Order: sequence, then structure tokens, then C-alpha cells
Amino acid sequence: MTTIRILLTLAVNRQWQLIQLDVLNAFLHGDLTEDIYMRQPPGFIDAASPSSVCKLRKSLYGLKQAPRQWFEKLTSFLQTQGFRFTRSDPSLLSYQLNHIQIFFLIYVDDILITGNNSAAITALLSKLHSQFSLKQTSQLSLFLGIQILQQPFGLFLSQQHYAERLLKDAGLTDCKPAVTPISPKSRHTASPSQPFHDPTLYRRLAGSLQYLSITRPDIAFATNQVCQHMHQLTTQHFQALKRLLRYVKGTLSFGLPLTTGDLTLRTYTDADWASDSSDRKSVSGFCSFLGPNLKSWSVKKQVTVPKSSTEAEYRALSAATSDVIWLRRLLAELDISQPSPTIIHCDNTSALALAQNPVFHARTKHIEIDYQFIRQHLKTGAISLTHIPSEQQIADILTKSFSAVRFDTLRRKLTIRSKND
Repeated sequence: MTTIRILLTLAVNRQWQLIQLDVLNAFLHGDLTEDIYMRQPPGFIDAASPSSVCKLRKSLYGLKQAPRQWFEKLTSFLQTQGFRFTRSDPSLLSYQLNHIQIFFLIYVDDILITGNNSAAITALLSKLHSQFSLKQTSQLSLFLGIQILQQPFGLFLSQQHYAERLLKDAGLTDCKPAVTPISPKSRHTASPSQPFHDPTLYRRLAGSLQYLSITRPDIAFATNQVCQHMHQLTTQHFQALKRLLRYVKGTLSFGLPLTTGDLTLRTYTDADWASDSSDRKSVSGFCSFLGPNLKSWSVKKQVTVPKSSTEAEYRALSAATSDVIWLRRLLAELDISQPSPTIIHCDNTSALALAQNPVFHARTKHIEIDYQFIRQHLKTGAISLTHIPSEQQIADILTKSFSAVRFDTLRRKLTIRSKND
């Protein structure tokens, strides 16, 4: 999804054409390399040999090999046309020759194409149509369930239709909206509560909220919280999920804008130390911007229990660094160079001092791998660390709950807004 958002931003900034293709019966195109037999299908049984089996020459839906063979078939054809896999994302192929740039993004049978040469793209489309059964849309409007709205400033990514179906599925179409996705005082507690009577409903709604967060990072932290209780559910957990759905009800038109502007990468990282009272693990969060546009974010409960806030912040900083290194590699392959080190904003002075101090303290040896990893990329100039006051830390919204006023401020800094604004 990060690759999709970056590719769309690239097309917006360079005013490139965006083309969407849908492959019809994609899995039937794959060639089989193994000998596979199947029973004669009902209605096509040979009366003379009813016990005989069929040997497959092409892949079929239902075969475990079908997705892999389809991907191999398509990418092999593209490679004959001069395309090459990018190192950063195996679903993204690029063509670069004689100042012609074409990028080809594959997600199963949905394809996104953009580039700087319309004639070369038209020639490629002609060859694709001769090889595969394709449906081409006149204007990019819906990709992987994400509505892509054309606006004067660029594009607007929304999942309003998906959110409306989710509320209908939950029976909350006419519920009262909430101003925040999670109560400001909400914390994990060990207080007993009645078991929830329909665990399947809870899990289905929680999984749907995860997909909704593709364009709604403002619900990422709350979704992370509700997804931690897939087992041993209680009515209290379901009330928290309903609170999140009530917030979605009041923000149906919200989404993620993609605008033109500077294409410099910057990242914010934060951690909430020992925030889970049940196991005292911390929550890490980071978000990365490409110019004015939010491109990548993460909310994750840390695997180990940190002994200090410095350790918790340092682990979050290490996770953000990993994402930055990958983003820089992807941007380089998309010809969006980052000549300067990527600034990572952190509000913990101790974590910054630990990263920049070459003297390794004995009490921090248990995080030595994270230490050496960050130090290496500081030395190579890939990243630089900068202190930021806590009140300006955008990643705060990914690690904890807030009052309505503070949450609204952070949400605006995260660029999440209504499509009508």
C-alpha cells in the first residue's frame, strides 16, 4: 500500500497519466510446470471412460499454483518488453530506456501503469491486449477498494463506501457519532467482564477496521487496541470496538489527500512506555511524509518489555529507521532522489543521546543490535536524528489516546481530512 501511495504521488507531481487494468480470468492464463490431474467435472464426464481423469495444460482457479503461475506468466512477458523488477517491491516493475520511464504495479489481477511517455504506454497496452484479456478503465476511480477522487489539488484517497458497508454489517448505521476513536482514559485492565456472545462478529469487524486504516491512520491506534483481544472477548472489548465504529460514523467522508509539493522524506517516531497494564509492554508508532503527503505509518506493540522509556523509544526509533531505509531505496528506484539524510524526529533526548554517543553503556547491551543498526545508518548519512518537543510530535496519535481537542490537532497534522474541505 505504501508503494501505491508513493506511485500515485509521483504521477500527481509529474502530471503523468494513470491507467488501471483489470485482467479477466487472470488465473486461467498461467502455464503449469508440474503434471496435475483432475477428475472430470460434472456435466462433462465422458460416458465411455467415466473413471478417467483429465491432465491440465493450463492453471485453474482453486489450484495452489494458480496465483504464482499467473504472476510468472505476466512478469515473464513484461521482462521480454524490457521491464525489470525493482529491488524494493517485487510487485513493482520499471522500464527505463532513452529517457522513457514506465512503472507497472501488480496486485493479483489489478494493475496500475504510469509513466512519462504516452506513446510508449499505448504501445505496451496494445501488446498486453494481444496477450491477455484485459479491461481498461477510462479514469482511475477505484483501486483495491480505495476510491481515488480527482480534485483540483491532486488526488483524494477514501474508503467511504467500505466504511458505510462496515457500519451496516455492524448494525450501527444510525448510531450516534463519537468525536474520538478511543476514550482518553481507556487502558488495558484486568477487571473482569462478561464474555462477549458473538466472537465471530467481533473478529470480522476488527479485521474490516484493519483494512479501513489503509486510508485512515487516525484509527490505526484504536484498531490496534481492539485487535489485541481476538481471543477471550468480553463485552467491555466490544464496547471499545463500538466506540471506534461510532467515530467512523462521524468521519465517513474523511480520507488521505495526495497533493503536489516538495518530495523530501521525513519521519516522526514515538513510543508509549509500559502502556499495557496487563503485561507492561510498550507501543511503538511512526509515520513518514513525502513532502506534504503522508506515505507510511505503523502502530505496533513491542515484543519485549522495556526497562526504561529510553529503551522503548529506542526500539521505536530502530523500527522507524528500517522503514526509512526501505523508503529511500524505493524512492531511488522511482527516480525520486533523496540527496540529504532523512530527518527522523524523536521527542526523547535520552534515546537521541544513546544513538549519537559512541560510548556504549553496559546497562544498554541488551539493545546493542538496535544501537549498531541506527549508528550504521547515521554514519552513512542515510538518516539524521532531530529532537522535537512532545507537543509537536505527530506520531503521538499512533501510540496513545487523547482528548477531542488534542486529537483533532494531531489528525490535521496527519493530513487526514474530509473530502469536502
